[in-house]
Amino acid sequence: MAETPGVTEAALSGGVAGPTAASGADSRYREVEQILLGRWPETKLDPTLRRIAGLCDMLGQPQRAYPVVHITGTNGKTSTARMVDALLRALGLRTGRFTSPHLESMTERICVDGEPLTPARFVEVFAEVLPYVRIIDRSGEHPMSFFEIATGMAFAAFADAPVDAAVLEVGMGGTWDATNVADGRVAVITPIAVDHVRYLGATPGEIAVEKSGIVKPGAVAVMAQQPLEAAEVVLRRAAEVGASVAREGIEFGVVERAPGLGGQLLTIKGLASTYDDVFLPLHGQHQAHNAACALAAAEAFAGTEDSGGALPLELVREAFGSVTSPARMEVVRRSPTVILDAAHNPHGAQASAEAVEEAFAFSPLVGVIGVMADKDVEGILEAFEPVLTTLICTQNSTGRAMPAVELGEVAAPLFGPDRVEVVARLDDALERAVALAETGAADGSSGELEGGGVLVTGSVITAGEARTLLGGHR
Repeated sequence: MAETPGVTEAALSGGVAGPTAASGADSRYREVEQILLGRWPETKLDPTLRRIAGLCDMLGQPQRAYPVVHITGTNGKTSTARMVDALLRALGLRTGRFTSPHLESMTERICVDGEPLTPARFVEVFAEVLPYVRIIDRSGEHPMSFFEIATGMAFAAFADAPVDAAVLEVGMGGTWDATNVADGRVAVITPIAVDHVRYLGATPGEIAVEKSGIVKPGAVAVMAQQPLEAAEVVLRRAAEVGASVAREGIEFGVVERAPGLGGQLLTIKGLASTYDDVFLPLHGQHQAHNAACALAAAEAFAGTEDSGGALPLELVREAFGSVTSPARMEVVRRSPTVILDAAHNPHGAQASAEAVEEAFAFSPLVGVIGVMADKDVEGILEAFEPVLTTLICTQNSTGRAMPAVELGEVAAPLFGPDRVEVVARLDDALERAVALAETGAADGSSGELEGGGVLVTGSVITAGEARTLLGGHR
């Protein structure tokens, strides 16, 4: 659906003078947010770039005003994008970063120099593109989607900044993703697994066909370790378009990894050098592999001929030491410890389960899980079952969420009914989980155990809403 005219006029009204200026700006931002949410959702994929290409034409091709690092894959895209962004900024480049979905605010999606757009600037950019969006809306069968508009806004904001480089994360897939009207100098393919089966395919090989579409002629394709069938597809695509390929485990990779307090210490073999004593303040083996991909991408993008393509070691250490990735094994509370993780498919859930087991020694560990009904729910639960003492089934606020009662029915045979509770409201579920972790009474008995923890996971939306409730954004 298109925007409501009255709401749009309110959202784009002039600045508010005096003491109400801040509240006026917030109000206009909320109205723009509702307009975008009223559009065709980003969870749907229409295999055409016609609308976004038309918008970019009218905006003057802003996506060609800067070189691009383009990132696709099933899991690890956002964390990898944040690492590439940090590396490029450490090298003195002004960056734009476009990622999705957001956790708490749409402004998180569009960042300049590592910082999200302010709500006021977000509204300004929306106002700049809106006249052209209306033209595209009238020109075809479907109006522009939420994600297409957000992509156009990011391109425009980066050109206006201006930025020296843009780091773009695809929304879904690759070939038909709106971000693919940009041509990446470097294309990063993080691990490919099964997700979004309806749109992308049922096997890693089928999904790789769509994702490898971001590899453009003359680009460098940085490929994480992949299932064989997916790797073959990416290599074939690179050969067809004349792109070079850097493969994790061959041209680059993690040499050593030592988990420690607050993160892990890495030695990474890059494309041009080996970087040792690199501290990454993120948990999990999967984040070490994301770091290796990010470093190879930064070398391919910004390495100089004088240095043989290598990056200065101290700048690499500084960049990785500053990396954050909200709701990716993120600790947002202590006593008891509460961890947020956005895992939403079996591959991501398995990586998260391994990470929490490696980095923490909780007894008990209480899981708060809310999932989307269109996901492989049983596969997600199976991945978490070995590490959770008790599972609290809940749901987030979106219409796509699986009702907590249904989730409980799926979970009971896997966990056993004595280990499963159903608490529909997320705030109540968090309160219940904290109480269980504090007392250690995960089985409902009396007595105390030390070192309880809570893991909130199952969906980006669930993690984001929990983050707001727990004040993680502060």
